[in-house]
Amino acid sequence: MAGSLNKVVLIGNLGADPEIRSTTLGKEIASFSIATADSWKDRITGEKKEKTEWHRVVVFNEGLVTVIKNYAKKGTKVYIEGSLQTRKWVDNTGQEKYTTEVVLQNFNGHFILLDSRGSGGHLAEPTQAKDMNSNFDHSDLDDDIPF
Repeated sequence: MAGSLNKVVLIGNLGADPEIRSTTLGKEIASFSIATADSWKDRITGEKKEKTEWHRVVVFNEGLVTVIKNYAKKGTKVYIEGSLQTRKWVDNTGQEKYTTEVVLQNFNGHFILLDSRGSGGHLAEPTQAKDMNSNFDHSDLDDDIPF
């Protein structure tokens, strides 16, 4: 194989308020579900049809977790970029289970709020969207580029 890519891009709405939990070391992790929907008109009946898919999302990036904790809630429209990860776990009965999640980590995750504050689910203007990974401090960069 010449290469591979594990990238997920979703635009959807949070199905519930995000869950924030802490690791034993005190690092916060956010998890939530995003609903995406496809709609179409049935060719035979002319009836409008819709199918909703639910995507489980886990965020390990502490900066993004802070934004999610403060601004995201049930119904918020968001844009996310992450990667798919499947993990194995054992339930209370001892049975092995598998869960596939969209994971946003430190360098490969993006989380953008598409709702303006108090908009109640309307798409914000592009200037109102908040890219939560754009908090890089450029003041330390050297201006004397040798080329």
